Formats: sequence, structure tokens, C-alpha cells
Amino acid sequence: MTQDRPYTKLVSIACHDLVNPLATVHGFARTLERLELDEPAGRYVEMIRLAGEQMRELIEQLRIATQIEAGRYAPALVGVDSLELARGAAEALDDGRVTVSGEGSVVMVDPDPARRAVAQLVRAAARYGGYDSVELVVRGPELAVSPLGRAAAPVLLGERFDELGGPAAAMLIRALGGSLAAEDECLLIRLPE
Repeated sequence: MTQDRPYTKLVSIACHDLVNPLATVHGFARTLERLELDEPAGRYVEMIRLAGEQMRELIEQLRIATQIEAGRYAPALVGVDSLELARGAAEALDDGRVTVSGEGSVVMVDPDPARRAVAQLVRAAARYGGYDSVELVVRGPELAVSPLGRAAAPVLLGERFDELGGPAAAMLIRALGGSLAAEDECLLIRLPE
């Protein structure tokens, strides 16, 4: 067990402290969504709720990345089907821009963080590649994300830190015992079996 550095400890505390006010925002947004609001107010409330969910996901990613960096990450490994994991990641993006196909196999991962990591990698592949849609092909323990633009590869492999999602997701995949590689305009995510 390593000692937390002051900065790592500060980030960990910040993640913890941000959860409560964010839960309040999210809870009231959900409450307001149940009311019959005139437009555009209804659409604004939905945007607030979705942004709150995205912030919660990012805070959780940062929390886990901090634990990994401090040597304190203890994943709760469970056998899950890689195809179901990929489908869950695509559903989490909720934008219909990801097609999932292939055949899964049992992989040993911490399910929620792994789903979140795959979703962030897919989102970053689309964003940095400038693509409207992305394909996620499952081949047993391997997930292939394509197309992969040249500018996206360093971010998704955790070599360039232009955002939180991609590099934090790469850290998690590796901490679980998996790997990432960029080959032929494709990101290959290998999950542990």
C-alpha cells in the first residue's frame, strides 16, 4: 500500500465532496421532469439532468483514477459477458451513434467501472475522430472500436491528456489487467479473462 501524495489525497477528497451537491441537482432535475413544463423549460430540465449524470460519471472516473494512482484500487472482479458489457456501454452513451455486434465471452472485470471506461473510450473515439457514428465489434474478450482517427489514438491510449474520459478509461482497463492498442484505424480493447 502506497502513501497518498497530498495532491492525490486532495483530488480524492474533492471527488467525495462533489457527490452530495451533484446528487441534489440531479434529484431536483428528476423531480422537475415529472412536472408538465412548457417548452423550452422541459428541454432545459432534461439537459440539466443529463449533464448531471455525465458529471457524476466523470467524478467516478476521477475517483477511480486517483485510487489507481495511489495504489489503492481494489476492483470487485466479476465474470460478465463482453457483448453485454459493450451493449451497456453503448446504451450509456444514449445517442444511437454506436453499433454493437459480434460474439462475447466471459471476462473478469469490475462491471460498472469497466462499462463506464468502454463508454468513455467509444465517446472519445467519435469526438477526436470527428465521426458521427462508431462501430464496436466484440470478439470474445476483445472489443474493437472503429474508425479510429490518428488524433484520437494518443488520447485513448492514455499517452496524451486532452480530456479526462479517455486517459482515465485507459488507466482502468490496464488496472483490471487488460490492454489497449491502436491498429489499422481501430482501437483494440483487450479485457482480462
